[in-house]
Amino acid sequence: MKGSLDERLKTELKRLIVAECDIAIDAAEIGDEEALFGSDSRLGLDSIDALQISIAVQNRYNLLITDSKKMRKVMRSLNSFADFIQPE
Repeated sequence: MKGSLDERLKTELKRLIVAECDIAIDAAEIGDEEALFGSDSRLGLDSIDALQISIAVQNRYNLLITDSKKMRKVMRSLNSFADFIQPE
């Protein structure tokens, strides 16, 4: 199942983002198409947060994101992130 269609995976990712970035928001409040980074993001995540998330993803899912441009594309929204982790 594609990651963006897997509610369990998306809930897991939302919790991971909140925990790793220590943000004061309920994980359930993060929208699936909401911008995770940048000026449009209400989460206020930055490059340090992206690094923390990528390390957590590497540890949990054994997936490595080393290219910063790819990381920005993958972490655009929760749906794009979930599709990267679980492409099919």
